[in-house]
Amino acid sequence: MRALVAMVLFAATAAYAQVEIEQPWARATAPGAKVAGGYMVIRNPSAAPDRMVGASSGAAERVEMHVHVNEGGVMKMREVKGYDVPAGGSFELKPGGAHLMFMDIRRPFKEGERVTVKLRFEKAGEVSAEFHVGRLGASAPPMRGKH
Repeated sequence: MRALVAMVLFAATAAYAQVEIEQPWARATAPGAKVAGGYMVIRNPSAAPDRMVGASSGAAERVEMHVHVNEGGVMKMREVKGYDVPAGGSFELKPGGAHLMFMDIRRPFKEGERVTVKLRFEKAGEVSAEFHVGRLGASAPPMRGKH
């Protein structure tokens, strides 16, 4: 009986804790650049909020979560401890807003490549995403091949 209860609780937790990552992408970087930006939409179809609390990638020494804030009319970047994703809602990371910063990248990000990123959530746990690298200075995700 105990094993059955544990299996049911595990199944309920796994179903409850899912987030969906849409259009993960990063900008190509110039030669010699040490940082890169990453963007995506995080969808949370569950009935409870979740929070992204970290990220990592083999492509960079570390991955930080940043936002842009207006301080006295000057836009500045600030590192944050997490991104709240509302129940039944979404949170968008985009140029000029919240974004991931790949710090001390191991080599330049080249257009057309993919960068694997592990995202950590309080409830959903670890979620892997393949970030598609778009052109240098892009303001939107790269177009995917047409079928």
